[in-house]
Amino acid sequence: MDTLTRHHLIPRKQHRRKRIRRRFSRAEREGRILWVCRPCHDHIHKHFDEQILAERLNTRDALLSEPVIRDFVAWIARHPPGFKPRG
Repeated sequence: MDTLTRHHLIPRKQHRRKRIRRRFSRAEREGRILWVCRPCHDHIHKHFDEQILAERLNTRDALLSEPVIRDFVAWIARHPPGFKPRG
């Protein structure tokens, strides 16, 4: 079985920003977690900076609405558990 990693939908480095503090409660900032495989986690951070993740892609549905994420998830789902893409 693959080990899942904890992806903070609102990246922790963004929690101290006034804009984020006004928009999300402390419970929301700390509680928005998505458990994902390591390749998916790396793919998310490869394509989006923390500000975009915090402000626009802070839910599972928002992430999956992005073609670059949705297509990768569909692609990796066709591979066996534990598969690690190159690069």
